[in-house]
Amino acid sequence: MINADYQVATSAGDAVALKHRHPEAAFIGGGTNLVDLMKADVARPPLLIDVTHLPLQEVVELRDGGLRIGALARNSDTANHALVRSRYPLLSQALLAGASAQLRNMATAGGNLLQRTRCYYFYDTGFAACNKREPGSGCAAREGRNRIHAILGASPQCVATHPSDMAVALAALRASVRVLGPGGEREIALADFHRLPGDTPDRDTQLAADELIVAIDLPPPRFARAAHYLKVRDRASYAFALVSVAAALDMADDGTVRDAALALGGVAHKPWRLPAAEQALAGRRLDSAGIARAADILLAGNAPLADNGFKVELARRGIERALRTAAAQGATS
Repeated sequence: MINADYQVATSAGDAVALKHRHPEAAFIGGGTNLVDLMKADVARPPLLIDVTHLPLQEVVELRDGGLRIGALARNSDTANHALVRSRYPLLSQALLAGASAQLRNMATAGGNLLQRTRCYYFYDTGFAACNKREPGSGCAAREGRNRIHAILGASPQCVATHPSDMAVALAALRASVRVLGPGGEREIALADFHRLPGDTPDRDTQLAADELIVAIDLPPPRFARAAHYLKVRDRASYAFALVSVAAALDMADDGTVRDAALALGGVAHKPWRLPAAEQALAGRRLDSAGIARAADILLAGNAPLADNGFKVELARRGIERALRTAAAQGATS
């Protein structure tokens, strides 16, 4: 673990100004991912900017009926917040599916979005070939052990997947991320926040080097009754998803789907959501044909590697199970 200078930010503006002067610095909140990266000598920030004292912990209702989650709100607090549980159960379920209770008590909403991949070769500096860690060095995972890796949206440069459960639910719920930089505040749709690897897999998000996440905004709730987060993993606790499905439905009294929310995790470099897949479900009753169409759209262009072809069928079955479970929840609520 490297030595690093340490400075406490007194305001969000102060944090941004410090980061602007020191682009290689890192913000530290809960530190549940960053500290691990530093211990493994993967991250080497010369300066840690402590943002834990900033007033960004609140979860508040917006005027339009939506919800704003402060970037420093703890995952456990967010998952158990009354408004999240009642209006956005999909998000609550996803948060409770992630990590251990101890980590959820420390991890923050902003830090959750900024998690780095859990690719074996990224974390193990004994492997020189990792374009995410050392751009231009190659991708050891393409020809190595790639059971947990991407089947969608990958590139010759990187086949890593994003590990967040929370981000998958947020993508399905059409959330947006509010960030602060030297020029002021801007909003980024969650669907656009994370990047596909392309030729620059070392860049995970659309954040500029001197921007700070200050909040996550959720639109007014439409999926409070029928929602289900399905996480398929190798063991029942503290394991990252092989495939996850965030599914929610807005259903009319006659059983017709008015709108659908659908996103996959564990299959790509970012939460995988395609509006066309949701549109395939709208305007009709939930049936096998519609679910199959949505799955075909969502999984189109899949390119499995040597060890992870099973993810295609796993995702297809997961989509059906999550949608049917969500519908059943709506029917009984």
